[in-house]
Amino acid sequence: MDNSSGVGVLDKAALVLSALESGPATLAGLVAATGLARPTAHRLAVALEHHRMVARDMQGRFILGPRLSELAAAAGEDRLLATAGPVLTHLRDVTGESAQLYRRQGDMRICVAAAERLSGLRDTVPVGSTLTMKAGSSAQILMAWEEPERLHRGLQGARFTATALSGVRRRGWAQSIGEREPGVASVSAPVRGPSNRVVAAVSVSGPIERLTRHPGRMHAQAVIDAAGRLSEALRRNG
Repeated sequence: MDNSSGVGVLDKAALVLSALESGPATLAGLVAATGLARPTAHRLAVALEHHRMVARDMQGRFILGPRLSELAAAAGEDRLLATAGPVLTHLRDVTGESAQLYRRQGDMRICVAAAERLSGLRDTVPVGSTLTMKAGSSAQILMAWEEPERLHRGLQGARFTATALSGVRRRGWAQSIGEREPGVASVSAPVRGPSNRVVAAVSVSGPIERLTRHPGRMHAQAVIDAAGRLSEALRRNG
């Protein structure tokens, strides 16, 4: 059977990834497994390493990279969204505030589900909106448990500090008061996938007048409970 897609460079990259599926490989091992010329195999492996799809082990051998597990986690998003609707609706009803679910996408976060307040001022973020990772309680949640190098990079230009994120990890929730948008407060908690990795953030948000300057006191427990229900659903179906 011809495995060619007609896009040569992608076919060769796929060969490299498939070769690494069975375990670590030296450059010579990659050449032997793929049939690619040595310079080609090296160039592709290094390019894939740049995109975190390939990494190196302690011996310098090529291995599958962390980006692949991130993509696999994202593939579980359908399960997350299937559960999110009723959980966010319940969170909105309990708190009386708009509820959102965010996932990280590169250097931004995207609102993948939301439940609006039924009356009065609607403070929700429309589904599909992309927001900064530099401010806001859900950005803090999506950043707090990142690997050190990515965390350090993410803190550059952020409205929150490493000390603040240390507090978030200790408490298990985050709050922001006018951090992303003047007059708006929010509280967020982490949703964890089967491997315990943070895959999303659940939030409630509204005007500071309602949520006060200590929104966590009012809503942290409800938000943590909602995040726990989503985490449980992902573990059950993982």
